[in-house]
Amino acid sequence: MNFDFEKQIILEDDSLVIRPILIADIPGLLPIALSDRTMLQYSPKQVQTKELLTEYVHTAIALRTEKIRYTFSIVDKRHNCLVGSTAFLNIANPDDRLEIGATWLDKQYRGTGLNRRCKYLLLGYAFDHQHAHRVELRTDERNLQSRRAIEKIGGKFEGILREHTLMENGFRRNTVCYSILKSEWELLKDNPTPSPITT
Repeated sequence: MNFDFEKQIILEDDSLVIRPILIADIPGLLPIALSDRTMLQYSPKQVQTKELLTEYVHTAIALRTEKIRYTFSIVDKRHNCLVGSTAFLNIANPDDRLEIGATWLDKQYRGTGLNRRCKYLLLGYAFDHQHAHRVELRTDERNLQSRRAIEKIGGKFEGILREHTLMENGFRRNTVCYSILKSEWELLKDNPTPSPITT
């Protein structure tokens, strides 16, 4: 795998576009960040104020420059509006693996099929274009909604990393690990197209 951080990665289907996050996205993402203070309750990074969101976006862009993480904004093509963010992270070119995560969405788009479509686009890019052998997905043990979503797209449970991540409030969360292998993706991608966005 040879993940190119300098490439402008743009992924899309008939209803959404995933493209690199920009400083100019802050005004569009801010209403999402302010509308739900519990949105990232299981994440070590918060965005629920203008200051936190601004720091998040600037850090995301810096991490791409440092070849550590590649963060995207998600756009609803029908309404031409930003609906959230997601990322490739923990990218390990020598091992042909990466992680999909740091996903957060406008609350009105949760449960609509958008997250599933995002994940399929990202998985397709990782496996079919970057030739990854393994894609990892991780979440807080307490985040049952995220765990169910990962399992629905074919993520295989691998185990729990105990007291793995230090949260801003001092709590040490247990991190649940899932993965999808290249051979498994070959079967998953032949399934019917993910359900359309219904919002």
